[in-house]
Amino acid sequence: MNKYPNQTPLLLAVDCIIFGYDGIELQILLVKRAMEPAKGQWSLMGGFVGPDENIYHAVERVLETYTGLKDVYLDQFKIYGDPKRDPIERTASVAYFALIDINKYKAQINDVYEAKWFPINEAPELIFDHDLMVEEAKARLRYKAAFHPILFELLPKKFTTPQLQNLYEQVYNTKIDNRNFLRKLASSGLLIKLTEKDKSSSKRGAFYYKLDNTKYKTKFQSFINFIPNPEQLVF
Repeated sequence: MNKYPNQTPLLLAVDCIIFGYDGIELQILLVKRAMEPAKGQWSLMGGFVGPDENIYHAVERVLETYTGLKDVYLDQFKIYGDPKRDPIERTASVAYFALIDINKYKAQINDVYEAKWFPINEAPELIFDHDLMVEEAKARLRYKAAFHPILFELLPKKFTTPQLQNLYEQVYNTKIDNRNFLRKLASSGLLIKLTEKDKSSSKRGAFYYKLDNTKYKTKFQSFINFIPNPEQLVF
C-alpha cells in the first residue's frame, strides 16, 4: 500500500514519570540519558514505540527495560507534541505516570541506566520538556488521588496511618487535620487493622494496617476523598 502523499513522518515515543514512596518521602526515579543530544543529563525513562507495538505495551517494555519492574500502576495523562520538543527529529510523546512502593522494588532497579531516586522537591533539571511533564504528572496525580484511592499503590502491604497521612501531605504539599483524616479513613472501610505495631518512632507504637483489596476494587470509582474542595483541583 502506498504511503500518504506530502505528509511529514512523525516519531512516536513514550515517557514515564515514576513516583515512589519509602514510608518517609515521596520520590521520583530518573536516569542518565544514554545518547546525544543531552547525553549524560538527567531524564525521564522513555523510548520509541516499535512499528508493530501498541503504546501501552511500549511503556511496559520501557519500564521493564530500565527498572525490571512489572505489573505496576500506570496512568496515561497527556500527549506532548510541540514540533520542537526534540532537537533532532519531530517526536510526539505519550506520557504516563507510575506508582510503586520503593522498598518493594528497589532491588530491581537496573544499574546499567544509572537509575536514581530523588526526593520529589529535590530533583535535578531534566532534558527537553521533561520538567513540564513532571509538573503536569504531579497535578494529575493530585487530581486523581482526590477521587480514587490510588495512593495506596505507593504503600507496602502493611503500613501505619501516620505513614498514609504523611504520603497525602507530601502529594498535596499541605498539612492535613489528623482527626478529620482518621475519621474519613475509618469511614472508607478500606483498611484492616492488624495486631502488630510499628515501634520504630515511639515506645507506644502505631498499629499496622493492610488494604482490603476487595473493597479497594469496589470503591475505586466512589472514593470518599481525604482532600477538602477537590473540585478546585484543576488539571
